[in-house]
Order: sequence, then structure tokens, then C-alpha cells
Amino acid sequence: MSRTIIDVHVLQTVPPSNLNRDDTGTPKTAVYGGVRRARVSSQAWKRATRRAFQDLLDPDELGVRTRRVAELLAERINAAEPSLDGAAAVALATETLCAATGSKIEVPRRKAESAKKKGEPEPPPEASYLMFLSSRQIDGLARLAVEGADDIKAYLKVKENKDKARGIADTRHSVDIALFGRMVADSADFNVDAAAQVAHAISVHQVENESDYFTAVDDQNEKAEESGAGMIGTVDFNSATLYRYAALDVDRLRDNLGVGRRPDQPLDEPVRRAVRAFLHGFVASMPTGKINTFGNHTLPEAVIVTLRSARPISYVSAFEEPVLAPLGCGGYLRGACAQLLAHVSDIEKAYEVADDPSWVLRAGAATEPLAAVGTAVTISALLDGVGDAVATRMAAQGLKGQGRPV
Repeated sequence: MSRTIIDVHVLQTVPPSNLNRDDTGTPKTAVYGGVRRARVSSQAWKRATRRAFQDLLDPDELGVRTRRVAELLAERINAAEPSLDGAAAVALATETLCAATGSKIEVPRRKAESAKKKGEPEPPPEASYLMFLSSRQIDGLARLAVEGADDIKAYLKVKENKDKARGIADTRHSVDIALFGRMVADSADFNVDAAAQVAHAISVHQVENESDYFTAVDDQNEKAEESGAGMIGTVDFNSATLYRYAALDVDRLRDNLGVGRRPDQPLDEPVRRAVRAFLHGFVASMPTGKINTFGNHTLPEAVIVTLRSARPISYVSAFEEPVLAPLGCGGYLRGACAQLLAHVSDIEKAYEVADDPSWVLRAGAATEPLAAVGTAVTISALLDGVGDAVATRMAAQGLKGQGRPV
């Protein structure tokens, strides 16, 4: 059966920076092809992509991942019914969430003991782990809690009401939940398998971390005998041309979004919006580690997007042999583009996937070799082209208006 998979390949040069630190504050690295590479974890770039969604999608299409979910739901309960506020709203929220997700929502023991010693009010309850719910799911649970507010425990003991609560928490997933998945440790049936896979970004060349020794001057120190720095320290950094890769399973995305449940909404519209947001967010986002220190606000020099029919294909093997800078003139981007082109040509010919449509967004003379890989586009044309191709593919598969329940 034909599938719809979107591959996203990115070459991006980043100047001195510390995008993603380990526990010692040093930029993360990995050994690949026998040499050490700069590395940015998939979690860091997925977080950056999710943050980009705030400017690309409506708030009701997004979710919230937090342990303080009871407070969040209590706020929605109060907004729906102003007479329910404070402790009453929190109690309703706690009971509703426990019934809906099967998770424990309680006041953390250490926080409770600390508040008691200080004579402070008991802190609000929290989930024992990060809970990911869509805005629409939270609103639905708030309406349910208001409906059973007279005696929420008795209300939720009724099987029909409890099933309704569980149904609300497991339908109408937000775009970010549909893309990146959800794990509910206490209720495996509430897990959502991610539609998107994001690889750790690695440099196409060998990298060595460096250290910057810095000083800060005390502006109020005017005594000559106390001249010198008010603070000294070091910060580690590196610079690299990164290869970034992500794959999006459009079929799973469609299922996770539950498209087809609303007869007034075309099947391709929510999927198209989610695809556009993911592409734009992943391509243009940047992790914010030490961003104020280094100001490393670059955009990718080259982006290749391919629509697959069988399985995703990463091109990271193009850089198993690290790119070497030309003697006397430096720079890795031109060599990276040449190695990538050669690898793409060989792989697509050997595995007979050369007919899969591809789009190329590129900037600068160094990326000219990649012009042969696909149709040249700007960022807007890329989003439009891929979105239209996905809609056409779904229609050709005979899925128009059918939708599969989640």
C-alpha cells in the first residue's frame, strides 16, 4: 500500500554558539565516521519547532505540556463558570483529570512539607510527570467538570460520564500532539504515536569545542586600588555546518488529528495546515541555548524536501566521511553540497526512487550543486508545493471525506 512520507533535509551553518549543552555546560557532541562532530539533540530542535508553532497556528490548535495541569484546568473551569473558583475549581479539576487520564494528581510531598513549615497555604496538586493535553481537550474537560460540579465524585462514578471524560481526553488532538506524540505512563491506551521523527543534528565535519574566557566589569567600582573584573568565567562553544533531518508520516498525522470527524471540514485542510506548520517551524526555528551570548540567528543555506511513497530516507551517510575544508580558503558548505548531491544521486538510482518529487530551497553560490536535486523554490513556494502535493496524494488514495477514527 502506498504511503505518504515527507523527508526534510537541511544544511545550516551556525557560527560560534552553544545551542544544546550537556550537564557540564559544554556543547553536545557525537562520534560519527570516526571523528567527533558537533551535535544538537532532537529534543532541542523539536522544542524549538513547537515554540515556532505559536506564530504559525491558532492557540486552539495547540496543546500544553505541564505537570501543573490541574491549575490550568481549574482556570478553564472558572472561565466557564465564574462561581467555581479557588480550591473548589482545583478540586473539580483534580477529580476530572484522574478520571479522564487514569493518572495521579496530588500535592507533591516535599512541597507540602515545605509550605507547612513556612506557614504557607498548601500548594496546588501536580501530575507526577509532564502531561500533554490539547487546548480543546482541556476546554472539553472543563465543561464536563462544570456539568458534574454538584458532586463530581458521584458524577464520575457513572460509567457513561467517566467514558465521556476519557473520550474527551483522547480525541481532537492538537497539531503538536499529533506530530510529536504523547506518553501517559499510567494509561498506555492514551499514548499517541508521533507522526514526526527528528534526528540529532550533527556537523558534516570534525569539530573541537572551544572555551571563551570572559570578564565583567563592576560599573560602581571607582576605586583605583580595586580595579579589575567584577566577575570572570568561561563558556564553551563551537561552530559548525550542520546536517539536520526529519521525517513526517502524513498517514499517521491524519489519523492522529482524527480528520473526517467533522463533515463541515475538508479532509485535507487540517493535514495541510499541520504539514505547513511543521515544515516552516522545523526549517526556520533555532534552539535558544546561549542565544543572548552568541546571537547565532542563522537560517539554512539549503533545504531539500522529498515526498516518499514507501519509507523515509535519511542522507546522513553522505557525511560518514567528514567534509574537509579546501586548503587555504576554508569553508565546509560547498563540500557538503557536493557530497550530498553525489550521495542522493547514488541512493535514488540504486533504490529506484528517483521519481519521488523533490523541492530545493537554497541560498548562495556554494549550494549550486543541489539545484539538480529538485524544483527550485522559495519558502512560500515550498510550503504551498508540498501542501498541495500532500492534498493531491490523499485524494488519489481515495481518502477524501472518509477519515479514520483514532
